[in-house]
Amino acid sequence: MAAEETIVSVAGGTGIGLVPLLRQVAPFAALFGLAALLPLTHNAYFGLVIGRAAVYWILVSGLNLVVGFAGQLALGWVALLTVGAYTTSVLAAGTALPAISPFLALGAAAAVGAVAGVVVGLPALRLRTFYFAMSTFGFATIVTQIALAWRSVTGGGIGVIGPVFGGPFGSTWGFYYFCLGGAVLATWLSGNVARSRFGRGLLAIRDAEVAAEASGVFKPGLLVLVFLFAGATAGVSGGLFASLQTYITPDAFTFDLSLLFFIAILIGGRGSILGPLLSTVLLTLLPEVAAPLVAWSTFLYAALLLVIVLAVPGGIANLLDFASRKPLETGRIIRPDVSALPVLLSGHAAERQLSFEGVTLAFGGVRAIDGLSFTVEPAAVHGLIGPNGSGKTTVLNVISGYYRPGEGSVRLGERELAPGAAHSRAAAGVGRTFQTPRIVGEASVLANVMIGGTTRGRGTFLEAVFSLPRHRREEAALRERALLALKAVGLEQLAQVRADRLQHSELRFLEIARALMPEPSLLLLDEPAAGLAPDEIALLGGLIIAISRAGVAVLLVEHHTDLVFGVCENITVLNLGRELTHGTPAEIVAHQDVIDAYLGS
Repeated sequence: MAAEETIVSVAGGTGIGLVPLLRQVAPFAALFGLAALLPLTHNAYFGLVIGRAAVYWILVSGLNLVVGFAGQLALGWVALLTVGAYTTSVLAAGTALPAISPFLALGAAAAVGAVAGVVVGLPALRLRTFYFAMSTFGFATIVTQIALAWRSVTGGGIGVIGPVFGGPFGSTWGFYYFCLGGAVLATWLSGNVARSRFGRGLLAIRDAEVAAEASGVFKPGLLVLVFLFAGATAGVSGGLFASLQTYITPDAFTFDLSLLFFIAILIGGRGSILGPLLSTVLLTLLPEVAAPLVAWSTFLYAALLLVIVLAVPGGIANLLDFASRKPLETGRIIRPDVSALPVLLSGHAAERQLSFEGVTLAFGGVRAIDGLSFTVEPAAVHGLIGPNGSGKTTVLNVISGYYRPGEGSVRLGERELAPGAAHSRAAAGVGRTFQTPRIVGEASVLANVMIGGTTRGRGTFLEAVFSLPRHRREEAALRERALLALKAVGLEQLAQVRADRLQHSELRFLEIARALMPEPSLLLLDEPAAGLAPDEIALLGGLIIAISRAGVAVLLVEHHTDLVFGVCENITVLNLGRELTHGTPAEIVAHQDVIDAYLGS
């Protein structure tokens, strides 16, 4: 998401100044403004080509959320174009039911496309990468075969006449403006989704799925909503496409067309709105500019994709991301401001104790956790140490809901944390960091932290799509809270920087900021000091103590014993999934079994 504030803020200016907003909207305004002036040329053929690009973009704007944002390989999305085209044409022509207005038929195509989008997308909940891509191709083949076989309705191989939109849209340029207006609307709607908590959730699913779950992102539910949206835009695109073609047959919906949609997103850049829009126009114009090579269109698309991947891996969006090419200040120092923590955690739920009771977890014949029990007191730091392979991270994964224990229970206060259901932990009061920082590298630091506030949103997906007042208020509040979290960990000055430009130590503190966003009662830290310099470890220790004093129970897994002994009130030592001993730091450091198994002489 190349400096994504630049790419998706076409949706609106919540929490963004007027000048930055105008700068972000300007490319879209310029592009659509030029398109609106095209009728002055009186070149009807060129108007047809740009109108076709607008129709294609309506589909790509929705598909972009599926492919570019969520990372799902939907290669056969031309099937949804086919569904929309036939639905509009059949209803307008009256071959199945009494004929209705083309405008009503277009609305019906949006509804049918939305349902079909979910049907096509459901395999994504179980299938990944190329397996899902093949399932979309299978759906495209099924739709084509139905169109061929259902002759009484679709006309079979002969086809059916496309809808004719009357009124002000009955003329060539009137219909052109109708398509252009649809493209503008699709841009605004998809931009609204992209810069909402739903759009950030999609990015997290794509690049850091485990962290997405820890932040409260429910992948199945979110993908269903996005497939509904993408299906609806494809259905509308299909209806307009049918009118543009004037007559449709199954032959109109080719593999090349599906490839164009997919490649437009890859060339445009993942997680971008402007990039895929520009590439859709480019790929639509390419066969017209290189008319003698039209038979080689698939080759041209592939060659262009190869050039982009090799020369500019981030696509057009990366070329336009001038801010990310500015050098960052060297010798940056992390300066946490713990005075922000009482404000950040002011709405913190009642302090609650973690109870890990008699938990057993086996992988095959190996017991990774063997009847382990311990408690973490409220507003305290509890250490969990032991040799590699002793089960420390496995314990955190059980608490986080990634693993289901065979026996035992995990309670936070009076509430038992349901086995599994990792996405429910953030709302239950559990925050989490990871051994290896799980971030969305192409998103800004601020956007990464805002992902942690997913569970704080109450607005619906439709409210986000249309940028309704409650959604805008929530986004503004979430943005301010994320800035406060960054201030607490000392990264406020890097809020607008792409996360993949940060140093390793800064990524560690970034994860803590994200984990604090839902105001957790329990914070799980998995080796947060790994890779930090001694002075940074000291800053981390002070931050951990301040977090606990703000009322949060902290469970710390760490190999830097100086940090553990310096910040923890109590420590549990594991060995082979069992408790070796527990006690205060002074008791642990003097325990002979701990010295033999872990600390050494």
